[in-house]
Amino acid sequence: MTSPLTWFTRCFGLCLTLVVHTAQACPASLNHTLLRLQDEKPHSLCQYTGKVVLAVNTASYCGFTRQYKGLEALHEKYQSEGLVVLGFPSNDFAQEKGSNQEIADFCENTFGVKFPMLAASSVKGPQANPFFKHLIAQGATPPRWNFYKYLIGRDGKLIDSYNSMTEPDSRSLISAIEKSLKAKP
Repeated sequence: MTSPLTWFTRCFGLCLTLVVHTAQACPASLNHTLLRLQDEKPHSLCQYTGKVVLAVNTASYCGFTRQYKGLEALHEKYQSEGLVVLGFPSNDFAQEKGSNQEIADFCENTFGVKFPMLAASSVKGPQANPFFKHLIAQGATPPRWNFYKYLIGRDGKLIDSYNSMTEPDSRSLISAIEKSLKAKP
């Protein structure tokens, strides 16, 4: 018969191993906690480990704002295969003026956005949020305008950057997404 102390020691060791493994499994690119747009509660990007991530810096008053519709379509079509579209509202280009709640309402009411959105933050320069700082350090093209897109593979590594002119339904972006979804984590 196993003593309670032996049982506890084994369980504690197993739990500790799982915690360490989980912490190590989160790639550096996703090892950030930012605030959610809708409620400003902490949102760990580690939950997207093993998924393909399309990160997009967004704005409500931009000529490319209509891309929300295409981004939501990508989210709906490929979510079950492991794609996560992440929106990062930013006023870096002076085209995002509202509060986080106003931005959330605009995205949902105007474009039916259901993909995860993070609270407004900077995406370029020394004041960029940690996620974007990491992307740039990995070699991503810094956003030169709103709706730059960053495709991150299941392994957490940057695959490619796409400028604002790349529409969510562009052949090159969809091809890269589909190829990434087929890759094993």
